[in-house]
Amino acid sequence: MGNPLLDICAVVDKDFLDKYSLKANDQILAEDKHKALFEELVKKFKVEYHAGGATQNSIKIAQWMIQEPHNVGTFFGCIGKDKFGEILKQKAEEAHIQARYYEQGEEPTGTCAACLTGTNRSLVANLAAANCYKKDKHLDLEENWELVEKANVYYIAGFFLTVSVESILKVAKHASENNKLFCLNLSAPFICQFFKDNLMKVLPYVDVLFGNETEASAFGKEQDWDTKDVKEIAKKAQALTKENTKRPRIVVFTQGSEDTVMATEDKVKTFPVLKVDPKDIVDTNGAGDAFVGGFLSQLVQDKPVERCVEAAHYAGSVIIKQAGCTFPEKPDFN
Repeated sequence: MGNPLLDICAVVDKDFLDKYSLKANDQILAEDKHKALFEELVKKFKVEYHAGGATQNSIKIAQWMIQEPHNVGTFFGCIGKDKFGEILKQKAEEAHIQARYYEQGEEPTGTCAACLTGTNRSLVANLAAANCYKKDKHLDLEENWELVEKANVYYIAGFFLTVSVESILKVAKHASENNKLFCLNLSAPFICQFFKDNLMKVLPYVDVLFGNETEASAFGKEQDWDTKDVKEIAKKAQALTKENTKRPRIVVFTQGSEDTVMATEDKVKTFPVLKVDPKDIVDTNGAGDAFVGGFLSQLVQDKPVERCVEAAHYAGSVIIKQAGCTFPEKPDFN
């Protein structure tokens, strides 16, 4: 469950980033000052459109890694009744995922400007329709809740904490009470900083927590943990209060080209990522989503966590050699 967005990707220059006060590598929500950014991006640069939205990307990658059967993953989110919404529906179908969108006519389908410079990507999300997801209008409907009950693993990106925390809590509590796996991503530093209350409401239900090094650092700072050490933050996050004590929490933090950190109940381990020649990197947009998708593809098959990380690293290494969160026809993972 998450924010379905159409990514508008373009290679830009530093002047463009500076004009809109963007950091080279960041994820933010669009404000009024960014309204013109979307128009300028399309006018001034060569853009590509890709179906995006962090959670939806991860579900697609998980499906791609699994290949058969189709429709392993179901996705909930809100779109508009417009051309971009139709593109998202078509792309979901092509990726063999069951997208059960809540469609409304008041707001247009959300977009995300992916401003690429070198191997960095600055993401500016204009949620629009994605922000209109309603628990009572969609999640609570019998035909949709049935799909939730059928699932064994749940994944929601932290971005959705800004939209419908009551929807997240309903799913999280269901998972906890039925000893199913509930996974959450910190998603962005601003989630840890400005949506901390919502995040901390959901965290006791989280079995697997994902994040990258900047998000981990922001999370640690907000918890008043006097450390910048990613391993230490992972260990402390692992030990936070948990509702379902049958499953100890796992915390997985990526660090770009540096080792991935995983904290389990009794230890913190590191895993080297697959080396990719910098000249083969097309863009890093979607790398974190791909990591999660790879991880989930093995998690749903009850594979050991080490195997989940291997698949996650493989998926991430494939995505950074492609434009946007796109992938070749078949994975070469064995």
